[in-house]
Amino acid sequence: MKALQVSKVTKSYGEVPVLKGVSFGLAAGERVALMGPSGSGKSTLLNCIGGIDRSDEGTITIEEQSLEGLDENELCRLRRESVSTIFQFFHLLPTLSARENIEFPLQLAGLEGAEREERVAQLIDEVGLSHRADAMPDELSGGEMQRVAIARALSIRPHLILADEPTGNLDTVTGESILDLLAELSDAHGIAMVLVTHSESVTRICQRTLRMQDGVILEEIATAG
Repeated sequence: MKALQVSKVTKSYGEVPVLKGVSFGLAAGERVALMGPSGSGKSTLLNCIGGIDRSDEGTITIEEQSLEGLDENELCRLRRESVSTIFQFFHLLPTLSARENIEFPLQLAGLEGAEREERVAQLIDEVGLSHRADAMPDELSGGEMQRVAIARALSIRPHLILADEPTGNLDTVTGESILDLLAELSDAHGIAMVLVTHSESVTRICQRTLRMQDGVILEEIATAG
């Protein structure tokens, strides 16, 4: 079963076309890098896949569920249960500790306390931050904040992760360690990923690279990931 299928998706803002019939698919556990210059439509495509924006035409299907048939409440439920996003600037809640940031989506999902605690403890350990679990975001380094963000994304056990420039706000060494962590966790949990990036280094953890320009996919390249 495919984790994601995008078919002939178009999107315009006013009279300006941003996506022009984009199509691609993603198997369960597969990682795809989405590259292209600013204004090529990468972030708009990611927002459409995540249900933040609505496409004008075409279909987006996540695990056989078409987004076009979902209302706003159903889209919110999909994001709570199946699709997570990792951002360039982390988006941690500043008044919550690392542990509490990871736990927050599970509280929204109504998970019982004991199961929440067990899952959070496992995730903190997986991302190597057990010793920083009670630290606040302003006490963490950029790499540590991104590790918390990754653990938070994993907390709902998603089928698909959308990563928007996940290493764009990190130094080279830290960024490489975050890429290794994403690949390791994606493989361990069978999670498909779409990684929007300007960095060629991201492609090393992906099976394919899609290059976009002016709202279309120009080429698809098989990579070593």
